[in-house]
Amino acid sequence: MTMIETALTKAKAGKRINFAEALALYHSNDLLELAAAARAIKERKTGSHIYYNVNRHINLTNICVSGCPLCAFGCKAEQKQAFTLEIEDVQRIVHDTIKQTPDLTEIHMVSALHPDKPFSYYVDIVRAVKQILPNIHLKAFTPVEIAHFAKIAGLSVQQVLECLKEAGLDSLPGGGAEILDDEVRKVICPNKATTQQWIEVITTAHNLGIPTNATMLYGHVETIEQRIQHLITLRDIQDQTGGFQAFVAFPFHPDHTGFEHLTRVTTWEDLKMIAISRIILDNIDHVKAFWMMLTLPIAQLSLAFGVDDLDGTVVEEKIIHAAGAKTNKGITKAEIISLVEETGNIPVERDTFYRPLSRIGGI
Repeated sequence: MTMIETALTKAKAGKRINFAEALALYHSNDLLELAAAARAIKERKTGSHIYYNVNRHINLTNICVSGCPLCAFGCKAEQKQAFTLEIEDVQRIVHDTIKQTPDLTEIHMVSALHPDKPFSYYVDIVRAVKQILPNIHLKAFTPVEIAHFAKIAGLSVQQVLECLKEAGLDSLPGGGAEILDDEVRKVICPNKATTQQWIEVITTAHNLGIPTNATMLYGHVETIEQRIQHLITLRDIQDQTGGFQAFVAFPFHPDHTGFEHLTRVTTWEDLKMIAISRIILDNIDHVKAFWMMLTLPIAQLSLAFGVDDLDGTVVEEKIIHAAGAKTNKGITKAEIISLVEETGNIPVERDTFYRPLSRIGGI
């Protein structure tokens, strides 16, 4: 039996594969075999259910001290596209969202690393959102932002997370992981949190009972080996904490970044990475297709490659579209349901903790 056959047999049987086997799978071009193995794992975990939620993204600011070459969103305060939302702006957005989105269950809030806003600004924003929507889940601030807050406030990561949790923070989105390899990070995001800092925030959050997502940004300067090791690092963290709710793989969009000379990876590679991620991450229950970055057709196709979650309605997204994403900035529930039903799966509206809501199979 070849290493690829061994890896596929182990995956279909629910057994863990190792680094060498994962690498062999990547170099296999039998995409349909990969899909079958990934789909078997998905169906063991969630059957024919495909999840989605009704959420609203809010970006607080794009003014950022990091200046990451991989980012098209962050800018300096003097640039014409610079913006920062004050508390009353966020309150207005939330009130408008209530009127326009009666089934809302989640606010998703991430931002840049503002050079002047104090930590109290972010705590006050959390309190303001929860004051208006006490029963809505607030998923906010990547581990990179949490590390920034600790630095500007002179607090430990644990103190920052405890303060935000007390104010109403419910979970972290898990972004900013990019590739968890400091040689890669020195090239794509040299002034952002290191690999160890990202892991420290994640594990501290999990230990405080704050769940997170796990993410990967692929398709820039990293090697295939670094992608595989990134996934195994996430798997090791999950073994220790059990705090990851879902994994999301983001393809890199190079437009308007410092890597504009690169070409976005192909659909073939998107689907291969999703399937291999589903196979490696045997201890994370949900794999999400972030349709804004993949496009809706690829996200729909990914349901045959181990994905069980199409994410949410979003409404407004700025970070990915600054880097050239051509997708819409929002989608209706009816559109998500139609996309899922066309594949023969069952659409299930969920809350952030993947608890099905009463509107299973319909609006």
